[in-house]
Amino acid sequence: MTYYVIYDGNCNLCVTLVQLLENLDRGKLFQYTPMQDEQKLFEWGITACDCEQGMILIDGNNLSRRWQGSNAAEEIGRLLPVGSIFVDAYRALPGIKWAGDRFYEQLRDHRYTIFGKRSSTYESAYCVDGSCKL
Repeated sequence: MTYYVIYDGNCNLCVTLVQLLENLDRGKLFQYTPMQDEQKLFEWGITACDCEQGMILIDGNNLSRRWQGSNAAEEIGRLLPVGSIFVDAYRALPGIKWAGDRFYEQLRDHRYTIFGKRSSTYESAYCVDGSCKL
């Protein structure tokens, strides 16, 4: 199984979380492409407008199977070893999913103000199809 993580390669928070995931997974399950890779996004039918809604996770075996925003973050957590225990518990608590979704939206909409913007786009060593090109 392979999953593609589309992240904001100019966002300090996003890049830090991608680097953490890279260290945990080492490219076994996840490959990455920044939202700034317009050619790859075009291939997948993803627009800049789509990217405004937050990170995107795509099932590499079924490209029509996608998660976005906080749902993508939850699915990534669920796919990690023993992560499903924590994600299932989170989802089971009344009101927490709703609050988590609102929290994600605030971080997404204010990420550059809160965490800063990188001067250059981060490109993962575990890029999609090994085709790092930015």
